[in-house]
Amino acid sequence: MANKRPDGDGLVRKRSDGRWEGRIVVGHKSDGKPIYRSVFARTQKELMDKLHVQIEAHRDVELTEGYNLTLAQWLDKWLDEYKAYTIRESTLQGYRRMVKNYITPHLGDKKLGSITTADLQKLYNWLRKYGRVNEHYEKGDALSDSMVRSIHMLLHQAMDAAVQQRLVVKNPTNGTVIPKNNYAPKQILTEAQLTAFLEVVKQDPVWSDFFYTELTTGLRRGEICGLRWQDFDEKTGRLQIRRSVNTKNGGGVKVGETKTQTGNRTIQLPPSTVELLTKRKKKSFSEWIFHNPTVPELPLSPATAYRRMKTLLRYAGLPSIRFHDLRHTFATHALTSGVDAKTLSGILGHTNASFTLDTYTHVTTDMQKKASGIVGNFLDEIM
Repeated sequence: MANKRPDGDGLVRKRSDGRWEGRIVVGHKSDGKPIYRSVFARTQKELMDKLHVQIEAHRDVELTEGYNLTLAQWLDKWLDEYKAYTIRESTLQGYRRMVKNYITPHLGDKKLGSITTADLQKLYNWLRKYGRVNEHYEKGDALSDSMVRSIHMLLHQAMDAAVQQRLVVKNPTNGTVIPKNNYAPKQILTEAQLTAFLEVVKQDPVWSDFFYTELTTGLRRGEICGLRWQDFDEKTGRLQIRRSVNTKNGGGVKVGETKTQTGNRTIQLPPSTVELLTKRKKKSFSEWIFHNPTVPELPLSPATAYRRMKTLLRYAGLPSIRFHDLRHTFATHALTSGVDAKTLSGILGHTNASFTLDTYTHVTTDMQKKASGIVGNFLDEIM
């Protein structure tokens, strides 16, 4: 049978195995040779229907020869060439682990252009139910909803970049259904617990300044470890946050940028913290405000700070909270003490006040109830 050419500079033919094949040009290689995409069907009518869908999908699209990469190859390329110099080392390593442990075992060998929304939905559903596939391809433990969301966000960014580089026509992550955020609940130290913790902290000459500063500033763990004396102005009582320290794989630390652009900020310290740091500076022999206890020329390791916090909590008979919960404790008590959300947002380095309000709804809801009672009493008095 003679070949037929549909719109799109392709062809239609019946193969020797009885199937029908349709082919269209979807782009060109660097040497000018065409890039074809083939479609197969059992009947000529079914083929023409499929082919016209492909023609519409690729209309005004000019794919490049990288379209033939597998998903694993593209993710490696994307991480190496597009993300490596735009994110922190710890974040990059986290991305690589997600690719290796959760994505590549399922879809790594599949061609980039053939991955569908259904493929990704199946992946998300599997991960929610069985989690990681081990080296024997056995099912493991279910992943948390937040981890599945993180994997989706990684794939969404990578496939968006693939669209921009003309490797795929559209982003297949669009249209998938992902679980809602399911973060671990915040654990806030009450006033009584905070007092108990500080009593134990005061007995530790190496760590007392560190944890007092943390509880009066709410800095991220990497931020407080990354403070230099040049960041502290004892005359004005201001502290600049300009960098973050992260733990490297295999040990050691790396000094980098803050988590976000708004992470670079200047905060006004409480008088008690200004006094504490002023006294500390006079007897310091390191450029770092909180240096490595055994190697003063190095900043304090966030991992070391985390372990010490766990020990002090145990001494105080308190719950084993996360380090980030000290930040939540600061923010919660600041709000309940009357600090407004916009001011607190600037202290914490949040993008905007609305994020702060969303993060601490457990506090702001009670504050709103209190405010409504005040307004109600005020109106009762004048009516």
